[in-house]
Amino acid sequence: MSCIRFSTPAQMKQLREVAPSTLTREQAASLHPAPAVTDSKIRRLRLLARDSNPKIRESVASSYNAPADVLAALARDADEGVRACLARNEHAPVDILRGLWDDESESVRGWVAINARTPSDVLSALELDSSERVRALLRWRPGVKRM
Repeated sequence: MSCIRFSTPAQMKQLREVAPSTLTREQAASLHPAPAVTDSKIRRLRLLARDSNPKIRESVASSYNAPADVLAALARDADEGVRACLARNEHAPVDILRGLWDDESESVRGWVAINARTPSDVLSALELDSSERVRALLRWRPGVKRM
């Protein structure tokens, strides 16, 4: 017995008629709103930013809701992974991205190169980066002149 099922045109028509309509990204997001950012949540982020586990600090560095002073402290974190998560955070303040463009880690600089919020003066500086990987990521970025 075959496990392949062939639907008839009538069955396919019936499936299309009962199929849910496709939602836009905004419509889907409105059905599942994010919890409110409370003082309690901010206190937890501040506490977690000082955790001894770098993976916990990475989650704070990736947070859209972490306060700027917490992100500034994480920009100086000894762990490369924490700084990389911060560099890829699309809500990181521009000044923090400016501070990470010359990080010792090629990975951090690469994330700065493709972060949509990275300012043009930093992108220009990254064009001269010592790492071919960072320069390649920068060329890959839409809207950046190809060298």
